[in-house]
Amino acid sequence: MNASDEPLSYYRASANAHTGHPALQGDIDVDVCVVGAGYTGLSAALDLALAGYSVAVLEANVVGYGASGRNGGQICSGYSNSMERIEERIGKEDAAMAWQIVDEAVELVGQRVADHGIDCDLKWGYMHLAGKQRQADDLEHMAEEYTRFGHDDIRLLDKAAVREKIGSDAYVGGLWEKRAGHVHPLNYCLGLADAAVKAGAKIFENSPVISVDTGDAPKAHTANGTVSAKFMVLGGNAYLRDTVPFLYRRLMPVQSYILATEPLSENMAKSLLPGDEAVADCNFIVNYFRLSGDRRMLFGGRASYSTLQPSDLFSFMKPRMTAVFPQLGDAKLDYCWGGYIGITVDRMPHFGRLGPSTYFAQGFSGHGLSLSGMAGRLMAEAIKGQSERFDVMAKFKHPIFPGGRFRTPALVLAMVYYRLKDMLP
Repeated sequence: MNASDEPLSYYRASANAHTGHPALQGDIDVDVCVVGAGYTGLSAALDLALAGYSVAVLEANVVGYGASGRNGGQICSGYSNSMERIEERIGKEDAAMAWQIVDEAVELVGQRVADHGIDCDLKWGYMHLAGKQRQADDLEHMAEEYTRFGHDDIRLLDKAAVREKIGSDAYVGGLWEKRAGHVHPLNYCLGLADAAVKAGAKIFENSPVISVDTGDAPKAHTANGTVSAKFMVLGGNAYLRDTVPFLYRRLMPVQSYILATEPLSENMAKSLLPGDEAVADCNFIVNYFRLSGDRRMLFGGRASYSTLQPSDLFSFMKPRMTAVFPQLGDAKLDYCWGGYIGITVDRMPHFGRLGPSTYFAQGFSGHGLSLSGMAGRLMAEAIKGQSERFDVMAKFKHPIFPGGRFRTPALVLAMVYYRLKDMLP
């Protein structure tokens, strides 16, 4: 399978020029075997290769094929959970470190772009928007938490202030922050791959892992060869599927979809988002949107917990966009695509070990662009013998999704409830 087998996204159509990588043929031995050439795996591979480890990255398709090359491009701060809840689970001291980790995750994106000269339309500025008063109240609480942890570059917005920042009457309040932002996600991923290869890592595309051994001598098996290693990093997230049953039972692949318009006029683009921020609303089934580097509206949302994709994604997504921006009703729609987000039961990322030297991180629950790269860094730190930060994140214990093989229809029913809740005042 290759890039031509995935739905054509705006990102793939506008990808930077890049070289492909061979498939694995035969058996090799390395210090570290990494499964997955997305942000998690490539970030770990880059840090480890720079530290002198021999690294092999196995990718089932091509670099950025999964969520790392299809997502909304939003660099989110914080977690999909309140810090109050996090403190209840792991204590104030470890929660403070968890906050430092998520803060560094955002900074790491900018650092990678600068250090490796990655051309990916990186921009800063982010808005959380409330469509009803109870959501605006939640944003006030969020602002209090962010301020308590040192964020002094945020600002609550009333309805008038929101209207100055977005060409829509759909929102009654908001929270603006300076340090979050947006990026061309596939070009960022391709840049990480280039940097990892330059540092000495080897990437093998079109090499799906059939099974893994996670004992004292980790080994990954593909159809045409094996990688034996001292350490293993599992970074496939939702695209790892049931290759490792322990992980799959604690993760739900959820489909999300993104619509891309034609390039808009400069005046139209400025009337929609004059500050060029990334935006997400406060619904449980979130809408998220931003402008691309060439002034397209990229509008995402409509989570699907079943494995069935709508037959006409354009018709499926357009009403969601025009409900926010009716002025885009006549805009030509160029691309629409979907992909899987990995979520956990409690929406906190899942870190841990399988055996003595196999590390994993998954379930970033909508915050993956920054958190997954940081997860790769923490796994690399642990492999190098500095596991304190990784161990703090591994303190979050994750139950399996209830329902066993019936969990998907059960979650579909649950989502009906949340859609109704989003509709209530």
